[in-house]
Amino acid sequence: MILIENVRLIDNYKSEVDILIEKDRIIKIGKNLKDNNLKKDCTIIDGKNKIATPGLVNTHTHIPMTLFRGVADDIPLMEWLNNHIWKMEAKLTGEIVYWGTLLGCIEMIKSGTTTFNDMYFFIDDIIKATEESGLRATLSYGMIDLFDEEKREKELKESERVIKKIISLNNPKIKPSLGPHAPYTCSKELLTETKEMAKKYNVPIHIHMNETIDEVKKVKEMTDKLPFEYLHSIGFFDGTKCICAHCVHLSDEEINIIKNNNIGVSHNPISNLKLGSGIAPIPKLLKNNIVVSLGTDGCGSNNNLNLYEEIKLSSILHKGVSLNPTVVDSNTSFKMATENGAKLLGFKSGVIKEGYLADIVLIDLKKPYLIPNENIKSHLVYSFNGSVDTVIVGGEILLNEGNLTKLDEDKVYRMAEKCYRKLVDW
Repeated sequence: MILIENVRLIDNYKSEVDILIEKDRIIKIGKNLKDNNLKKDCTIIDGKNKIATPGLVNTHTHIPMTLFRGVADDIPLMEWLNNHIWKMEAKLTGEIVYWGTLLGCIEMIKSGTTTFNDMYFFIDDIIKATEESGLRATLSYGMIDLFDEEKREKELKESERVIKKIISLNNPKIKPSLGPHAPYTCSKELLTETKEMAKKYNVPIHIHMNETIDEVKKVKEMTDKLPFEYLHSIGFFDGTKCICAHCVHLSDEEINIIKNNNIGVSHNPISNLKLGSGIAPIPKLLKNNIVVSLGTDGCGSNNNLNLYEEIKLSSILHKGVSLNPTVVDSNTSFKMATENGAKLLGFKSGVIKEGYLADIVLIDLKKPYLIPNENIKSHLVYSFNGSVDTVIVGGEILLNEGNLTKLDEDKVYRMAEKCYRKLVDW
């Protein structure tokens, strides 16, 4: 049991309340809860001069790529992939992925993210590191068959193995999903069988969609249809839930397909801008009541996992492009990083309410960029740098006054440096 005393809530910051947590849930929010015959082993957290916010939800990551930070900047996506990233990925081992994942987990914890949605390889090592970190996650094995039948069978077999393994863990913090990379790297047969597997195990699909103009053109040449039209025509969205990353270049018909199916969008503005991919039509998606969340992508193209940067950019970017300062307001962008992300991943979190998961972040209000405190929601969107004080995930304290409680920070940094040198042949 944990009791946070005298803390302010992001949507009611003028008065102080207590938050009582039992097991993994928020069971009571109110005044003077310490008087309610608490258990002797209850941990008391002083929330004075702090704001409690929901933990952030990062809906698109490739977390081991934290080790790729800064290795190939300022080049187009396909050159970035073909000449740099895929060559480095060929050198990956389970050990390297494990330490890269832990490095990413530390970065997310220390910037207020409590849940992430990942697609990558060496998934057993990602699962191990994620469990050790205490973070909440949806994990998928990234499938690419390049239209090869033998490879397709191996990819699908591995994905099913991963789903069964995650289910067998019986860890409520970790859920499985399916991760076909994209329509231009996956055969029709792989995509169709992915859909059937998603329905069989009742898991979501995490896929890259419409990231670049060249990608859209490639799918059009291959199928005579735009990417969402193509997937819709083969029944990919029938009976499935999809989290589609990027969605930068969309036709009106594709937006209708998204709207009329169980599809959510993971907006990755920093990665899309850095790679020169473009700007997603987020105001139009929101106008169509499409659920939009936020992702960072991997550190090879961002170059960090600080979701607060995405929150700010998602507001100011679309104001500037549309010449309309009212679009994607602060409430909307913050909701994209919390409640919307939790909804897409199927976790009862993203808000601080009784009965919801206790994924809570405490931020010290005595920071120059958060004063005056009167407009705290605005500050968290437009001026906060992501430096948080306390992080609780499922009733477990992962960060206490800036100090990690489960991970050896210095060891992870040391091992991450060694792993990076293996990747670049130092």
